[in-house]
Amino acid sequence: MLEIDLCGIKLKNPLILASGVIGSFSSSLNDIARDAGAVVTKSVGIKGREGYRNPSVVNWRCGLLNAVGLASPPAESFAEELRSFNKTSPLIVSLYGNRQEDLSKMVEIFSMADAFELNLSCPHVKGAGMDIGKDIELSCEIVKALKSETDKPVIAKLSAMHDYVELAKSLEKAGADAIAISNTLPGMKIDIVSRKPILSNISGGVSGPAIKPIALKCVFDLYKVLKIPVIGCGGISNFEDVLEFIMAGAKAVQIGSAVYFSKRIFYSLKESLVAFCRANNCKISDLVGVAHS
Repeated sequence: MLEIDLCGIKLKNPLILASGVIGSFSSSLNDIARDAGAVVTKSVGIKGREGYRNPSVVNWRCGLLNAVGLASPPAESFAEELRSFNKTSPLIVSLYGNRQEDLSKMVEIFSMADAFELNLSCPHVKGAGMDIGKDIELSCEIVKALKSETDKPVIAKLSAMHDYVELAKSLEKAGADAIAISNTLPGMKIDIVSRKPILSNISGGVSGPAIKPIALKCVFDLYKVLKIPVIGCGGISNFEDVLEFIMAGAKAVQIGSAVYFSKRIFYSLKESLVAFCRANNCKISDLVGVAHS
């Protein structure tokens, strides 16, 4: 009823853990994998990254604001940790970097991955993420390099801040197997007592319900122009949100900031979707893109 095929990978449901929400330990991923259709790791680079000093996450009334700074252990250390992942659901390893050689090397290091997600959308690290995604030619070269190193699916994660339609079409031609959209969007918060920005990095990425309408339109736009699957991400916190993204054209969705408030969110969403499909006598795959008809 909820099963989907995503780039040749069988998922028990369309609910995917978004990158960067929980820590770098397999135990945390194993907990989520019981109910999620797939899990995406924190974004990892070849050398690892310390990230920004605290405060790096702010909870505000419409979601979260974070500037963690792509903090992660080095690729080889992270790969050793991921060998303890229980494979209850498929494992997608998120990669970042600005050197094709490093990204190609990480494909080899993370041999346990079922797929790779290319982070072209982090909004608060210079020289990575969104900075690379702004360069269509470089982004395509990186996708081609990854595809030359692996037969596993490569998912490009884009930002709504990009010219995402043109970028996505170019990446599809370059060989990307799916597009995920959107990552967090740039924002900031000021403490009115100290009269200074709260985040140590001054600005960070806005996530949660505030960005849902933006991400939803991105999915709707991309479904019209792409043949490869679209994965929706941004502000999903209840089953109605999931259904909106799927009806807009998402084959699957990623859940991020909602996990901050409840690690049981995947179980809750899964059960609600089952109830909806039973009541409407349909499969979740029947609903993909129906808002376009």
